[in-house]
Amino acid sequence: MLDEGVVVYYPAPKSYTGEDVLELQGHGGPVVLKGVLNRCLQLGARMANPGEFTQRAFLNDKMDLAQAESVADLIDASSEAAARSALRSLTGVFSSHVNSLNASLVELRMLIEAILDFPDEETAFLQTAQIQRKMDKILENLLALENSAKQGSVLREGIRVVLIGQPNVGKSSLLNMLAARDVAIVTPIAGTTRDALRETVQIDGVPIHIIDTAGLRETTDEVEMIGMARTWREIADADVALLLVEAEHGPAAAEQEILGGLPSGLPVFTIHNKIDLAGMTARISGKDIYLSACTGEGLDLLRESLLRVVGWQTESSGIFMARERHLQALRSARRHLEAAKFSAETALELLAEELRLTQQALSAITGEFSADELLGEIFSRFCIGK
Repeated sequence: MLDEGVVVYYPAPKSYTGEDVLELQGHGGPVVLKGVLNRCLQLGARMANPGEFTQRAFLNDKMDLAQAESVADLIDASSEAAARSALRSLTGVFSSHVNSLNASLVELRMLIEAILDFPDEETAFLQTAQIQRKMDKILENLLALENSAKQGSVLREGIRVVLIGQPNVGKSSLLNMLAARDVAIVTPIAGTTRDALRETVQIDGVPIHIIDTAGLRETTDEVEMIGMARTWREIADADVALLLVEAEHGPAAAEQEILGGLPSGLPVFTIHNKIDLAGMTARISGKDIYLSACTGEGLDLLRESLLRVVGWQTESSGIFMARERHLQALRSARRHLEAAKFSAETALELLAEELRLTQQALSAITGEFSADELLGEIFSRFCIGK
């Protein structure tokens, strides 16, 4: 006797995976559960691979690929907003938008094929009118879906914000203030921060991954030089950089040198810190934000700017979870659809092909067209058998 519990049988196809499933429910406790699990393994069962239950559900048409991915997103959700968005994807909100676009594409492709097969019929005159209107409407809906997916991607992935600048400008103090706790050691000694410190905070439900880095300056200290090398590696992976300077002095030649070494296209805000010592008030002017990491004055301006720079909008009930794979598929679909609009003026055969590629790109989101290698990669990232 190991425990007293309940056995629940789910006959196919009404289980999570669509197969016959037997579920054992015990009183809990790691020792008891481990004993039950070991006995199951002795009797011939095996441990599930990462994501295997959800993969089986996908293969048995219990859910599409976007819904399957949202299971992992729901498990890993780091905020209530992320959990709600993942649940929307799991219930098919994202997939329904994709399927609606695909249905419109099928209708348009049928019209074009009819014109190609019967060029002398009266339907030919629709080539420059009805086809163009339908493509404009599909593109409009596709752009709206892509924008919503970007919102979902920000909510899932968060924003990587790296704090950079010379020593003693208040990077660690700003990290502590944003995190609302003492994450980093703060001293007046230059070079206190030697390695990158990471902390995740939430702004309107969006995860903000803040990385405090070693100060950038000329030095012969070998350990400090290693820390600065790591700083530049963090900068290369960042979504936003915050260059801290003292408000009383503003940017100098050293800051200009730092700016010159940043990757092109990386959004950068210059944070004029210590306004409390300079007798200034919090304000924002373009990419310059004046605040105090000591008193917290002006931090709301920084929070709003971080969300705005990545295109985040106030969460609405329609936001669903999305991944980079989904964004790539939507961008590919948009490129093919834009090429189709151009082809409409030259050759219908090219138009038909571009529309086929548009539909194929969209179908990759829900898994209608997916390589086995992609499926293996997706489900292997699940942290548990579920």
